[in-house]
Amino acid sequence: MFRGITNQDGNNSAVTGGIGTEQLTDLANVIDIKLSKYDKKYRKHSLNFELGVDRYTSASSVNIGSNVGDEIMSAAYRQDLRIYPSLRWSVQNEQKGTSFGLTRSESYEYDYLSYGAALDFSQLSKDKNREFSLKAQAFFDTWTVILPEELRPPGYGSGNVGDPTPVDHSPRNSFSLALSLSQVINARMQVLIILEPGYQHGLLATKYQRVYFVDGSEKAENLPDARYKLPIGLRMNYFLGDRVIIRSFYRYYFDNWGISAHTADLELPVKITPFFSLSPFYRLHAESGARYFAPYAMHQVRDSFYTSDHDLSTLTSNFMGVGLKLTPPKGILGWNHLASVEFRYGHYTQSNGLNANSLGLALKFK
Repeated sequence: MFRGITNQDGNNSAVTGGIGTEQLTDLANVIDIKLSKYDKKYRKHSLNFELGVDRYTSASSVNIGSNVGDEIMSAAYRQDLRIYPSLRWSVQNEQKGTSFGLTRSESYEYDYLSYGAALDFSQLSKDKNREFSLKAQAFFDTWTVILPEELRPPGYGSGNVGDPTPVDHSPRNSFSLALSLSQVINARMQVLIILEPGYQHGLLATKYQRVYFVDGSEKAENLPDARYKLPIGLRMNYFLGDRVIIRSFYRYYFDNWGISAHTADLELPVKITPFFSLSPFYRLHAESGARYFAPYAMHQVRDSFYTSDHDLSTLTSNFMGVGLKLTPPKGILGWNHLASVEFRYGHYTQSNGLNANSLGLALKFK
C-alpha cells in the first residue's frame, strides 16, 4: 500500500497563457495486492491487482471558466478525482528462465477516459548473468474537449458535470515499446541498456490552455496530432560492499517536436543496520524546448502551432531527497504481517520558478 502527498507552486500556468498560479495539492493512494501459486510444472503464476485513487486541488483549473487576471477566481481551488485500476497476470518458468505477462488498465478523470493494455516478456540466460526484456503498451484515450469560457462558440457546453449542453470528444492513442538488456559485469557491477520508442496520435493539445499572441489576440492551444519519441537509457548498479550500493541512471530523449533532454539520476542506499536503510537521491534534468513554445504574448499570429505550456519550454530541474526503509525480521512492532515500512521525501525545483515537495509512505503486508 502506498500513500503520497505532493504540493507544488509556481507562476507559469498554461491555463492562463503561461502566467498565473500553478498551485496544486495531490493526495495519491495506491493499494497493490499480489497472489502467487505454482502449477504442476513448477511454473509460478502471479495475479497482481492495483487500485490508485488521486484527489487533487488545482488553483489554475478554475480559471478555465474565468477571465484572465481575476484574482478572486485564481485564489480558488478546483477539486478533482482520478481513479486508475489495473490487473496483471504473469507466469514465470524458473527452469527455462522465462517470464510472460499481460496487463489491463483503465483511468478515469473528469475530462478523459483511458483504456490500456500491455504485454511483457523476459528471457534469462543459462548462467543467469544476462536478461533480455520486452514490453509493449497501448493506451486508448478519449478527451472531453473543454474550451476556455471566452473561446466557446455559441451552444458549446462547459464540460462540467450537470451541464447538459454538448461538447466535443476526441481520441488520443499512445503506443510504446521498451527493449532492455541487463548484464552482470562482475560480482560488484551490473548494467542495463534500455530503448523505449513511442508514438502518439490524436488530440495532443490541451484545449483549455490559452495562448496569447503579440497583437493581443487569444486562442486555445494547438499542437500537431502526431508525436514520435525516443528515450535511450543506461543504468548501472555498483555494490561497494554489504552496506552501500551506487545506483546511477542516465537517459537521453528526443522527439519530432524539437525537444531533446538529458537526465542523470544517482541514489546511494546505505544499510545503517541489517534492517534499516537510508537512501539519499538526486536527479538533474535539462531539456531544450519544443519548437512550438513561446512565453505569454510572444507567439506570432502566423504560427500554425502554438503553446505557452512551460513544461514544453527550455528548462532545467532538480529533484533531491531521501528515503528511509525499515524491514525487521519479526515485522513492524512485532506484527509479522507488516513486513516493511518506507518513507520517502523529495524536493523539486525548475528553472522557471516551479517548486514542489512530495512525501510518500509505503507499507508492505504479507
